[in-house]
Amino acid sequence: MKASRWVAVTLGLAVMAGCAAGPPTRQDQVAERGRTVMPFDLDRTTHAFTPTPDGLVEEVTADRGDDTDQITLIRTHLVAEARRFRAGDYTDPARIHGPDMPGLAQLAAGAARVEIGYADIPAGARIRFRTSDPSLVAALHAWGAAQTSDHGHRRPALGTP
Repeated sequence: MKASRWVAVTLGLAVMAGCAAGPPTRQDQVAERGRTVMPFDLDRTTHAFTPTPDGLVEEVTADRGDDTDQITLIRTHLVAEARRFRAGDYTDPARIHGPDMPGLAQLAAGAARVEIGYADIPAGARIRFRTSDPSLVAALHAWGAAQTSDHGHRRPALGTP
């Protein structure tokens, strides 16, 4: 095969391979932005957002219970986030998910009406959001659903103990 034809075939295959992968998904984009905001390793931790009748529970845990580095990073980050959320500062979620994230504006505006508690849990930390305001409960549920949709269900990689 002539060199020019080999280059054309190789280039064509490379272009086709790139097209097959497609553009990055929203989850890929969110994960990339998340790495600039969250200090822990997204591939070694799991996020969970659970709606409750009066709000939402956010839990972040290390995929391995003995991963003390990740556990420390999770706890440090969530302590700071809980403090910011109490003040109505939802800048970090906006940086990751965009300023139009469902529930975000309502939560920032209604921060004084949301009780936010922090707790260490085995392998990570929890933030508990509670309110008696039905519109803020709805905002928390929308916010948690958007988080789950954007982050997907992150599980430990195959072969991870």
